[in-house]
Amino acid sequence: MSEQEPMYPVGTKAVAEQRKNLAPGPAAAFKEFSRSVFAEGALPAKTKQLIAVAVAHVTQCPYCIRGHTSGALQHGATAEEIMEAIWVAAEMRAGGAYAHSTLALDEIARKKAEKGGD
Repeated sequence: MSEQEPMYPVGTKAVAEQRKNLAPGPAAAFKEFSRSVFAEGALPAKTKQLIAVAVAHVTQCPYCIRGHTSGALQHGATAEEIMEAIWVAAEMRAGGAYAHSTLALDEIARKKAEKGGD
């Protein structure tokens, strides 16, 4: 891979068609699942798209970031709402690292106890 090649291939209709042709049942089921998840319901579609923008940043999926940012805009989200959703994602990601530090601290305490409590 050269430095000029993009990290992620461009999603094209041909690639989408290939995925569908290779596994038509799961492709159709996924499309229907996605449609139902993002439909208006107890949560408005705009809110669902903002949640998806935040989750996409946590999962670090560039296709999802672009797609759900576009979806949020199409459902009336503002740039400010999208950025706040991204900040929520950043805080949750950082919060997870902070919260999981208890595992490291516990391991440190265990090893220290095994050595005689230095």
